[in-house]
Amino acid sequence: MGILAETRPGRATIGDLVDGSKFRVVIVEDSAIIRARLAETLSEIQNLTIIGQADTESAALHLLCDGAWDAVILDLQLKEGTGLGVLKKLRNSGRPSHSKVIVFTNYAFPQYRDRSLSSGADYFFDKAREFHRVRDVLADLASRDATH
Repeated sequence: MGILAETRPGRATIGDLVDGSKFRVVIVEDSAIIRARLAETLSEIQNLTIIGQADTESAALHLLCDGAWDAVILDLQLKEGTGLGVLKKLRNSGRPSHSKVIVFTNYAFPQYRDRSLSSGADYFFDKAREFHRVRDVLADLASRDATH
């Protein structure tokens, strides 16, 4: 599968991608159900657009390589590769200085939290208990971005 969508059909526009005025988010998640739920929830946030979705490590790295993103929601378990692999590559190859990485996983064990945060994640949330926190963080980041 790999890259699932460059943009949200009917939601993001070429203007959103070109002018950079919107807070740009990439979703990296192997579950189609979770991706759809995230996209629906995030579509309610003003000044935010989802610029891509991926379900594998290589597809995620392809989407993130140009640095034209502000935040990534990153699952640890992917169809191919892992979110930790994505974090490692971002740390080694650089990422936009303003960008945020939100790890969003069912594997919310202390060792994964510690490893994710030490590998460059800015946030770490449990899918089962903290779904709303992803939306809250991104809404806050997008509103701050709009004021700059």
